[in-house]
Amino acid sequence: MKTAFEAELDPAATQPLAPLRHQVQEGPVTSIFLREGGMAVQLLLSSGLQPRLLFAFVAGNSAAGLWFKPVARPLQWRLVSPPRRIESLDARGRKLEGVELELAVEALDGDLHLRQALLGSARVLRNYQTDGSLPRLGLCQPQSQAPKQLSWARDRLDGAAGYALSMEVLEGELALGAGAEMSCRVAASGQPLRLRLRALSGEPPLRPLSAQDLLNERAADLPDARRSLEFLAYRDKLLAGSWRFHTYFGRDSLLSLRLLLPVLRPAAIEAVLASVLDRLNAQGEVAHEEEVGEFPVLQRRLAGNSPEGDPEIAAPIYDYKMVDDDFLLLPVAIGYLLETAAGRARAAEFLAKPAGDGQSHGGKLLSNLACVLRKAAPFAQRPEFTQLIRLKPTETVGNWRDSSEGLGGGVYPFDVNVVLVPAALAAAEALLASGLLTRFVEAAGQAQVEALELARLPMMRRVWEQEVEALFLLPLSAAQASAAIAVYAREQQLPAQAALAAVPPQGLLFSALALDEAGRPLPIMHSDFGFALLFGQPSEAALARELQALLRPFPAGLLTDVGMVVANAVFAEAALRPLFDNDRYHGAVIWSWQQAMWAAGLARQLQRQDLSPACRQGLLQAQTQLWAVIQASAEQANSELWSWAHADGRFRFSPYGPKSKTMDESNAAQLWSTVYLAVQPPSSALSSLSSGPR
Repeated sequence: MKTAFEAELDPAATQPLAPLRHQVQEGPVTSIFLREGGMAVQLLLSSGLQPRLLFAFVAGNSAAGLWFKPVARPLQWRLVSPPRRIESLDARGRKLEGVELELAVEALDGDLHLRQALLGSARVLRNYQTDGSLPRLGLCQPQSQAPKQLSWARDRLDGAAGYALSMEVLEGELALGAGAEMSCRVAASGQPLRLRLRALSGEPPLRPLSAQDLLNERAADLPDARRSLEFLAYRDKLLAGSWRFHTYFGRDSLLSLRLLLPVLRPAAIEAVLASVLDRLNAQGEVAHEEEVGEFPVLQRRLAGNSPEGDPEIAAPIYDYKMVDDDFLLLPVAIGYLLETAAGRARAAEFLAKPAGDGQSHGGKLLSNLACVLRKAAPFAQRPEFTQLIRLKPTETVGNWRDSSEGLGGGVYPFDVNVVLVPAALAAAEALLASGLLTRFVEAAGQAQVEALELARLPMMRRVWEQEVEALFLLPLSAAQASAAIAVYAREQQLPAQAALAAVPPQGLLFSALALDEAGRPLPIMHSDFGFALLFGQPSEAALARELQALLRPFPAGLLTDVGMVVANAVFAEAALRPLFDNDRYHGAVIWSWQQAMWAAGLARQLQRQDLSPACRQGLLQAQTQLWAVIQASAEQANSELWSWAHADGRFRFSPYGPKSKTMDESNAAQLWSTVYLAVQPPSSALSSLSSGPR
């Protein structure tokens, strides 16, 4: 039985999708995307002093990788033949799909030693890349099948079709080494070095969507963004990013949907909403990430809680540790169901459809509404900081800044408490008033309806809107601000004149990134006011205050020549400042989607009819300056994030990747960075955003 969504896609599904090929260069890393038939893979050729070759398959979030020992001089991989799709059979006759390519090694000085080979779940490779950790299951030794070839192959841990990887020296020499590191040596001996690589996965492929299935005629002509979105879009979910996140992420799906809403086709919108609703837990919480493919098998085996032959050993495992995504579902849902003509026309039918567990979409949405009310009630009853939405007790992460240091030790995030909870309560009111949930409320039964205390909803929203913001505000005198800027500029080796000149005589007032355990605001300037622009109705005072933070030049504010940084620790104590440097994943770096959220939010605020001319002028000024830096870094707009260097009096683009203080790296294709397909400059002058071949 086809779902209504699949039926709408049938005309396109009967025609094989054209192969998708796409290449992105970020610093020393070349990413090559290939999707042909059901096989979709990203190849990463990491040149430089620490060479690496990775093959990240969408199927089962599986991967294969080769890490080489550091070399004396920067090595350069050169593509000899383009990657092509291949098929093979494993030892038991089961089909494997993958890719083959040939590479030449340039600027090789001496030998190239293999440090580690891994194949299996991309989560295992991701962990190894981050901290060098390896599981005690799933490792395999290389086999020499020919004088110049090494190969690795194994079944999945539950016996399903697994993975294969081979490296063949076409020109040069191969010498096997000894030791626990499974090292081999590829010696050039003054000759050209040329390799043939093959990587294959037996994981079941996903069913891709084409750009025609996804996008309507209003989508911008941005080829890179279109190809990235197409690579990440499948019928039962959107993938968060490539290579490290070939899985569903609730927050990423919802924010991307909200920003892409004007250019997505209704069936695609409903598929994304359904993917989130299908993964709600019994408490109505939104799943953050999923473990699929071999990784849940590995987790259950390591925990020793899965008997031999357990048919559920490979069932997905969902992670519910985040606190922000629970409050995103309702505001995003009404953006479609109540605020678009197509959504209003299709809402009743969509809500009546069954989710994966048989419960209706409407019933699932009501369970999330109940979750929002339950979590918001304590602060509404007693508006003290201890009743705010806190990170879960065992977690150091809980919102989009989900690196371990992203909140600087804070536990009550700004975005969740100041913006998302009030927005979710307002969306709950709107949904209930619309009557769309009436049948599902009635079906829930009298006891459950009484427990919801729906009559208290308007009061709860007002308390959150009126009481929370002040808890996060931080004042600084002009003298305090200037002294801190001077110190920070010296530390960062930045000129201070423009930043000091931007400090107003009356001093500064800004919102803290988070509150710590004692309710103290952490003095980190940040970009998360963008959530208020996109989901809220900020006061004129709040708009003026926060827009000034955007417009002030870094390090007095957030704006650089290459974009808006997402955090600025200029006013923080010395111990905290290094956690927000420009080599930290959520530090003084530029995230593409955050700029897009600000751009969409500014456009939304400018549609309001209740703002003074002075406030509107401030919004227009912010819009102009923001789009100037977005377009100045247009070639990076489709990637996840980037950093900066300062030279010759200007901030200049610097790729973000593994550095001395972090092992995170940017995704070359990031779901929520494709949103410029919908978030377009006010003038619709998109030429500077259209990137050509890289």
